[in-house]
Amino acid sequence: MKANFFIFRASEKPCILKVSGNYTMKEKYIHILGIALVALGLGFVAFLYWSEPRTLAEVATKSQVVLGTYEINKDEFTRGLALFRSDDFIGARAAFDRADPEKRDANTQFYTAYSYYRQGWGRLSNDDTLFKPGLETIDRVMILDPNFRSSDETLTMKTASELKNELEEGLKLTPDDFNPMKLTRERK
Repeated sequence: MKANFFIFRASEKPCILKVSGNYTMKEKYIHILGIALVALGLGFVAFLYWSEPRTLAEVATKSQVVLGTYEINKDEFTRGLALFRSDDFIGARAAFDRADPEKRDANTQFYTAYSYYRQGWGRLSNDDTLFKPGLETIDRVMILDPNFRSSDETLTMKTASELKNELEEGLKLTPDDFNPMKLTRERK
């Protein structure tokens, strides 16, 4: 019984690699295969250098992004949505971050920005330390999907531009901020 190994027979023509059986590979195909394998290896090293993953899970996630098969974790998103609706905005943001670690889903990022708005909103003044990251997050939403519109009926602001406007206005100090009628305004 013959074993199927690559056997190079020096007694025959030097440009042919013989495999047990009737299969032969020409030397030029071996070179092409070697070059392709080296190119794949270099591409993988470049990918690791570019994406800077810290764990094997990050390698898998980042490769999904590169291949276009990235999806959010639906369970974590649902958990984050429940926390958002119960006004636990810190927990909601943590769940949204676990749901979308690559920050590639416009809907998840919209809810994250909205949670910054809702937590930072105040009748007398707004919390700038929460509005600034909210503004950065809503800018990311506008890059991901410039025409984003939320389908959630419980939200007052449905578009990224509405939320961005509220966050920008909240960061400004205007004479209107000292208006006593401001105490009657409602959070959106």
